[in-house]
Amino acid sequence: MSLITKAEYQQEKAVLIGLIHQGQKEEQVTEYLDELAFLAETAGAVTLKRFTQRLQAPHPRTFIGEGKLEEIRQYVVEKEVDLAIFDDDLTGKQIFNIEKELKIKILDRSNLILDIFASRARTAQARAQVELAQLQYLLPRLKGLWTHLERQRGGIGMRGPGEKEIETDRRIVKQEISLLKKELEKIDRQSQTQRKSRGELIRVALVGYTNVGKSTLMNVLSKSEVFAENKLFATLDTTTRKVVMERMPLLLSDTVGFIRKLPHHLVESFKSTLDEVRESDILLHVVDISHPQFEEQIRVVNETLAELGALEKPTLMIFNKMDVYEEKQFDELLPAEVKEELLRNLKQSWSKQTNGNAIFISATQKQNIDALRTKMYDLVKQLYLERYPYKAASY
Repeated sequence: MSLITKAEYQQEKAVLIGLIHQGQKEEQVTEYLDELAFLAETAGAVTLKRFTQRLQAPHPRTFIGEGKLEEIRQYVVEKEVDLAIFDDDLTGKQIFNIEKELKIKILDRSNLILDIFASRARTAQARAQVELAQLQYLLPRLKGLWTHLERQRGGIGMRGPGEKEIETDRRIVKQEISLLKKELEKIDRQSQTQRKSRGELIRVALVGYTNVGKSTLMNVLSKSEVFAENKLFATLDTTTRKVVMERMPLLLSDTVGFIRKLPHHLVESFKSTLDEVRESDILLHVVDISHPQFEEQIRVVNETLAELGALEKPTLMIFNKMDVYEEKQFDELLPAEVKEELLRNLKQSWSKQTNGNAIFISATQKQNIDALRTKMYDLVKQLYLERYPYKAASY
């Protein structure tokens, strides 16, 4: 049950809206809106303008102040904007009130992410997980969203159904949530059986922020074709491949990317998919070092791993997209020895922070892949020696 389908806002014109809360820096909100713009692009919308407002707390009725809302309304009318996307979650009442003023579709960050997930879900498990998250998003907003939903369906006027109909729908939504949870439990039991049948093999999982190149690296390491593109959440379903390194077998899994402000109910819904992370023996934490906020992305991933109880697993930090990083950071006129020194300092710094468990590569250009394979081999063999010494002797 998707509130807004991808097809509905293909090529639609959007404005982005963010609040600068107390204690928050304007630069931080700019970063959030940069990511929101990428989310909008991934969904198929084009961003025309961004609006920000400094408030101690969101306005309970309209999220932003009346003056700012009027400013946005005038721009919306002038530029014939199709939708407004807010960087924070809105209540059902706020969505209704804002839509009443702007007379266009209103999305918040969670709804946009859920819609992207819905468009990317391919398997029965992913579709059920997304639908569950959408229903959990909808349930607390049901009353406020009633008129909002009626208008999207082309209903006449602003009058919504009465309390009896709302309660009926709330009951239906709760029943659907219960059914989906049972369906996912069944799928999860099947997945657990499949994982148990893999035998005594070391499991390695690729984790990281969305769009850092995990799927591309998966293709390079496993010599397979996993779907990869330069968009957020290209991968939803976990893909697992058997990889052999110098006669030593291992299972390599590609997992869904993380993101800031990832809706909690989405994490909850995808817990069965993320079991691959929890049950892995080694994590390959892939980082897009060319991204200006890559350190913030590392923090977000580590927080999510902590939530999953997987932060303490043996981890190799893989700093990907070094080719792009060098293009962005180094001028062509920069002397080669200066460039080498800067790169050496960067690598030494992260090597120190990770106790030597860091490597710098480019998956697309296949730079330093042999060194990565060597590091992976050493980590995996060490675990084999500890757990299955009789096997390790043959590798």
